[in-house]
Amino acid sequence: MMADMGQLIVLRHGETEWSAAGRHTGRTDIPLTAHGEAAAAALAPALARLQIAATFCSPARRAVRTAELAGLTDIKLDPDLWEWDYGGYEGRTTAEIRAQRPGWYLWRDGVIPGDAEHPGETIAQVGARTDAVLARARPLLADGDVALVAHAHVLRVLTARWLQLDPDGGRLFRLDTGTFSTLGTEHGYPVITSWNVPPA
Repeated sequence: MMADMGQLIVLRHGETEWSAAGRHTGRTDIPLTAHGEAAAAALAPALARLQIAATFCSPARRAVRTAELAGLTDIKLDPDLWEWDYGGYEGRTTAEIRAQRPGWYLWRDGVIPGDAEHPGETIAQVGARTDAVLARARPLLADGDVALVAHAHVLRVLTARWLQLDPDGGRLFRLDTGTFSTLGTEHGYPVITSWNVPPA
């Protein structure tokens, strides 16, 4: 059981050209589109009402810019919040991958190795990274909410781990760009308190 505490504020970065096209964007550092910037800024009023004790952010500029436009301050870059390293599938759409690998499903089949900058990761490795993020964030929840600004797949895995599911439980939680979600507790047990909420 968990004692009463703040919530995890889960923010997926705003739209990029690659996210709009459905291209797997792991370690490639793509900027926000104008629409993505507007959506990130639209998150600011909701965040301003919260007591945020700490903010952890992926080092990717799409995440950092989202955090800044959403009005978050004292942003701590956390390499464990980088997106899943898609290896040889970096920049490719699911349809393109399935043309060569029929029936491919990321959550079950994983990725293939890529180049030196995109070696690829297993889902277990992503889960270990999110466990490390949660271990750092949990003690801070005694002082208020903790914001986590990152990417779809890594945040979905993190949510599964918060709920004490295996990392592949992240497949259950669709997460759109520029959205706001919250993870908290009920009667001392971890729950989702809101999910995939678009800007007001």
